[in-house]
Amino acid sequence: MKKQGFTLIELMVVIVIMGILAAVAVPKLFGMIAKSKASEVGPAAGTYVKLQDAYVAETGAYFGSWEKVGYTGPGAKQTDGTFHTTQFIYSDPYTGYASGSAALGSAAIVWQAHNVAKLNDCAIGDNWKLSVSKASGNTNGEYKWSVTNPGTCSVLTPSFSNFAN
Repeated sequence: MKKQGFTLIELMVVIVIMGILAAVAVPKLFGMIAKSKASEVGPAAGTYVKLQDAYVAETGAYFGSWEKVGYTGPGAKQTDGTFHTTQFIYSDPYTGYASGSAALGSAAIVWQAHNVAKLNDCAIGDNWKLSVSKASGNTNGEYKWSVTNPGTCSVLTPSFSNFAN
């Protein structure tokens, strides 16, 4: 008589292997999901920086508001002027525009995104910020970008730091 089937040891080995794979794969999966959700920040900031560069080159003005440069954030525009997506709220926190051109002395935050959902270690409300200031000792309309990347979130948006010059 021939018996068919698996022994208890064989089944236990398979369960242990599946447990190890699950312990490694599940955290990696959630990390990739959070990174994909945060991936919209870099392109949104890049579009803004390019539009500002084009505005300065075309008009000779030092800096322009979101409306002047033609920037619309990703997502739906709200009545308060912010743009909302399922993961982020984009806003222009700088209110010191004079006639559509900024008269900036020190660095002013001109673009901001904060998450509305928890992304791994990034708490709700963490802020990605672009600041601009006049380049020191230069009167040719040149400006300098600086970034604020939330510390625990920098892993999710590594390209965001590239906007600093």
